[in-house]
Amino acid sequence: QVQLVESGGGLVQPGGSLTLSCAASGRTLDNYAIGWFRQAPGKEREGVSCISGTDGSTYYEDSVKGRFTISRDNAKNTVYLQMKSLKFEDTAVYYCALDLGFCSGTFLPFGGWGQGTQVTVSS
Repeated sequence: QVQLVESGGGLVQPGGSLTLSCAASGRTLDNYAIGWFRQAPGKEREGVSCISGTDGSTYYEDSVKGRFTISRDNAKNTVYLQMKSLKFEDTAVYYCALDLGFCSGTFLPFGGWGQGTQVTVSS
C-alpha cells in the first residue's frame, strides 16, 4: 500500500515561490502517475497538475500553466511541485495522490487523502 505525505507549504507573498514535496513509502512510484490537487476554502478539490509514470509527460491546469512545474525523483520516491508567481487564488490545501486518469487532463485520484500541506498567499 502506497502512503503519500505532502510537505513544503507555508505563507508566501503574492509573486513568491514555494516547492511542495510528495514523499511516498511502501512502494515505489516509478509506474504510477501522480497528481497534485488542491482545495480552497469553500471550494471543491480540484486537480492542479500531473506527471506520468511511463514517459514522464506532464499536464497542467490552465490556471497554473506556466507558473507551476511538476517533477519527480524516482531515486528518492518523491514528486515535487515547484510554484512561482503565486497568486491569492492559489491559496489552498495541496494534496498528492495516484492519478488513474494517466495525466490525460481528467483527474481521477485514487486512494485516501492525507492531511495535505497548506499554501497561503497573502500580502
